[in-house]
Amino acid sequence: MDRELNGAMRSVSINSAQQNGHSRDETDRVGVANGGNVSASCAAAAAAQATKATNATSATGTATATNATTNSPSAQQIALASAAEKKKMVHELCQQLLLSDEQVQELCYRILHELRRGLAKDTHPKANVKCFVTYVQDLPNGNERGKFLALDLGGTNFRVLLIHLQENNDFQMESRIYAIPQHIMIGSGTQLFDHIAECLSNFMAEHNVYAERLPLGFTFSFPLRQLGLTKGLLETWTKGFNCAGVVNEDVVQLLKDAIARRGDVQIDVCAILNDTTGTLMSCAWKNHNCKIGLIVGTGANACYMERVEEAELFTAEDPRKKHVLINTEWGAFGDNGALDFVRTEFDRDIDVHSINPGKQTFEKMISGMYMGELVRLVLVKMTQAGILFNGQDSEVLNTRGLFFTKYVSEIEADEPGNFTNCRLVLEELGLTNATDGDCANVRYICECVSKRAAHLVSAGIATLINKMDEPHVTVGVDGSVYRFHPKFHNLMVEKIATLIKPGITFDLMLSEDGSGRGAALVAAVACREDILYAKK
Repeated sequence: MDRELNGAMRSVSINSAQQNGHSRDETDRVGVANGGNVSASCAAAAAAQATKATNATSATGTATATNATTNSPSAQQIALASAAEKKKMVHELCQQLLLSDEQVQELCYRILHELRRGLAKDTHPKANVKCFVTYVQDLPNGNERGKFLALDLGGTNFRVLLIHLQENNDFQMESRIYAIPQHIMIGSGTQLFDHIAECLSNFMAEHNVYAERLPLGFTFSFPLRQLGLTKGLLETWTKGFNCAGVVNEDVVQLLKDAIARRGDVQIDVCAILNDTTGTLMSCAWKNHNCKIGLIVGTGANACYMERVEEAELFTAEDPRKKHVLINTEWGAFGDNGALDFVRTEFDRDIDVHSINPGKQTFEKMISGMYMGELVRLVLVKMTQAGILFNGQDSEVLNTRGLFFTKYVSEIEADEPGNFTNCRLVLEELGLTNATDGDCANVRYICECVSKRAAHLVSAGIATLINKMDEPHVTVGVDGSVYRFHPKFHNLMVEKIATLIKPGITFDLMLSEDGSGRGAALVAAVACREDILYAKK
């Protein structure tokens, strides 16, 4: 099916890219797959018509249904088209969302190139994939014991956790989730860290550890340039945050300052880490083969154990330790144009209307923050073209951000031929006149977007596995997209298996609270190493 679509949409895909001002640069070695002529000329006309309608979207993000062109021949053809013909139009117009095997191989090549640029001292300053040194060299060995606090800031909620590590890989964990109001997400850094300190103080009082002095691991899931295990400078905000006075500042010190302003709790910040690091540590506590951490949720990122000699920005203090954990921050892959050969008009629309245009290009094609919106943009275009819902849209469908990513998972969870979840979602969108054909087309659009995301992530993971070149690697994975999408795991396993070197094996392991328990484990390992060092 994919190869038939590659042929069928060849002309439409190329025309669409040219209309949007993007041409293939000289580094793009992958050609468009050969195929037959475009068989449904009305689909191309519909695409052009829908592009005009989409461009009429207001600056506030709410599109208005456009019926001015309904008397054109292409619109009449579409109105009279059979369900089978409309299905073919949908498949043709979704072609730009499908990645060929050649394109995925090219992605692997480009990701490796960008990883090497991030690791090398000379090219790191200009690299998009920063490959930050985490200063984590030791993984859990099962001997960690005691009470530890964890703070987890990485999205619209903030967690505080108390974790008691015990013998035989046993632990007790208590936690509480605190909301981060929108005005704090875009306010000052002082406001944000005062809010964090207040939550921490309240939590310690509630759990009767108010008077204890406890080690703390701080999961800070934003691009971080670490200068040590307890010092990290924020590179840039992502995921809807834009707090003033934090970029290029040491976030550990900002947390310590906020705690000091309160003066009511005693805490030793033992480590700052990214959620990908926490995910790896959490899995490594149970599975010592875990050498890669992956997040596919609100954001998208990966970390992995790299040979010390490859990490040119890291100065090793202990020559016996041969590896260091690298936080790739690969969400920014493609910010230099390296992904333009697979980006679509929908990706460009997402980027233009985001709070950080031109940044986090890879993340915007993968993560849960954008997946639902990508589907919505395709639905709007096809509805305005008259291909879906007889051209009848709704205010909700035409409003940015109201097609939630959870809808993609729910729609794809329907059994073949069953559209129960799909109809419930469409009803929430105010679309009550959908036919079974419409529902099947909506599901196909969701499948194209999520499959592309899974294949993009797989290209990255396969590249890391091949670079590490170890016989077996376990990948610890967390994040709402991976956790809740019904097919994401299988899509990744199938694609990675085709991309890794012969003789290498791998498995994907769902992390159990990486950003929480993982943070406590980083602190616990740091304490363990400090004790060992003190004994020498």
